[in-house]
Amino acid sequence: MKAKPFLRWAGSKRKLVPYLSTYWDNSFERYIEPFMGSAVLYYELDPNKAILSDINKELIQTFTEIKNNPKEVHKTLSALNPDKENYYAVRATDSESLNSVERAARFIYLNRFCFNGLYRTNQKGKFNVPFAPSGTGNIPTVEHLELASKKLANTELLAEDFESVLIRHVKAGDFVYLDPPYATNSKRVFREYGPGSFCVDDLDRLQKILSTIDQRGAHFVLSYGSCPEALDTFSNWKPETVSVQRNISGFVKGRRKSEELVFTNII
Repeated sequence: MKAKPFLRWAGSKRKLVPYLSTYWDNSFERYIEPFMGSAVLYYELDPNKAILSDINKELIQTFTEIKNNPKEVHKTLSALNPDKENYYAVRATDSESLNSVERAARFIYLNRFCFNGLYRTNQKGKFNVPFAPSGTGNIPTVEHLELASKKLANTELLAEDFESVLIRHVKAGDFVYLDPPYATNSKRVFREYGPGSFCVDDLDRLQKILSTIDQRGAHFVLSYGSCPEALDTFSNWKPETVSVQRNISGFVKGRRKSEELVFTNII
């Protein structure tokens, strides 16, 4: 059985997976994803060897515990009641006061029962997304987490900035998928992380690292929201435009079609 993501994630490329999957074939030696989120494409492609990274340390710590201790995480997670009062009590708990299994369970719990699978923090770096009264589904089963754990066995997990990860690791034969938080000057993007997250000022760094990937003989696919900044910054790579349905507001009336740009050096 193929493993599946165990997190909900706002901005996930789940609906783009059938399109993105067409760029992959088994001739690539390694999969690298430096903005991993829920790692939905990674789980779909099922590569034999991978590096997953993200600047979100709690996310990486959670994946590490699922990799090493899925049963223990599930046991702790199952003891947390999925109601509003308990949600805010768990949210208010200082994660630094918990052990590694408890922190992972807390992260998955908050992700599962928060509004729309958002990860957002305040200026102090504290998770502040409100409780969602419905539409979240249930916590992952122990079988789900064990399968996700098995898949992660040959995967390296890193809590680092995208640029440092790729400069240190990318080499010929790699397939790199980049899905940074969508940043644009024209509007506030609700799904961004808290302070220090990817912003418009990082687009030039991203363009330079795309050139590095290409020069080293590796291949990349970059997905980004359709905006003038992306079209200007990544003009070296002819984009494909893909339409996808979004549900950022969390309500049916908020569902709308939006356009994603996909840039690649795969011919």
